[in-house]
Amino acid sequence: MAGRRVAGSFAHVGGRRVHVREDGPVDGPPVVLLHGFGGSLHWFDRLVPLLDGCRVVRVDLLGHGATGGRAADADEQARVVAEVLAQRRISGVTAVGHSFGADVALSLAETCERVTRVVVVAQAPDYSDATFPRGGRLLTLPLVGTLLHRFAPPFAVRAVATHAVAPGFRVGSALARQALEDHRALDAGMFPIVLERRRQRLAQRPLDVRVRESGLPVLVVLGGRDRFYGARSAGRYLEAGARVEIIAEAGHSPVVETPGRTAALVLDFLE
Repeated sequence: MAGRRVAGSFAHVGGRRVHVREDGPVDGPPVVLLHGFGGSLHWFDRLVPLLDGCRVVRVDLLGHGATGGRAADADEQARVVAEVLAQRRISGVTAVGHSFGADVALSLAETCERVTRVVVVAQAPDYSDATFPRGGRLLTLPLVGTLLHRFAPPFAVRAVATHAVAPGFRVGSALARQALEDHRALDAGMFPIVLERRRQRLAQRPLDVRVRESGLPVLVVLGGRDRFYGARSAGRYLEAGARVEIIAEAGHSPVVETPGRTAALVLDFLE
């Protein structure tokens, strides 16, 4: 279980154990937090205490964190989260998805009537003007990607974590350790799913199109200093009918960098 820190309990869905953590009053407005590629539910540790009065449910996605197991695309991830909600009889859910978690949140909203609102955090509609670190394609290759992932030195993992926050944001030891734990727990099969197949899927059906077609209230929170996407997609989401908020000082991880501002936006959206 190295790199798979357990902070909650396990739900059993389709023969798989899924790591789930709940915080807050059971009668509070339910909020489901879905982490990004290569992360875990611990990326919301700074955000959860600020969602005052909410029933907060966090899930380690398939192939991540303490859930572990084989990788899965956003649709399969969403089916598992829907079953977790059904088992716990949770309805009226606001699904908050960070990065790849935004794909999962929208897939969940499209297929699960228990979801009534969606929050997209730091995710552009597609990869059309995305800027990713070089060498990512190597991680999608069979065997090569597995070896690169398995033997990545800690300094390389820290460099990726640094890129996932705003320039100048201090990546302390706790966040660096968490990034390393999450990297070790990640199933290498997620690399081709996110870096290759996801690019194709988003090109065919971008997230702004899905936002418009969902018919649900959607809040989009973008980081003004996001090194992957920036806030360039704000106009597209506005045209799709979403409410858009830009946190100027945040990078790709507002849930870590500016948890107070992010929580305030989510709570305001709930009201």
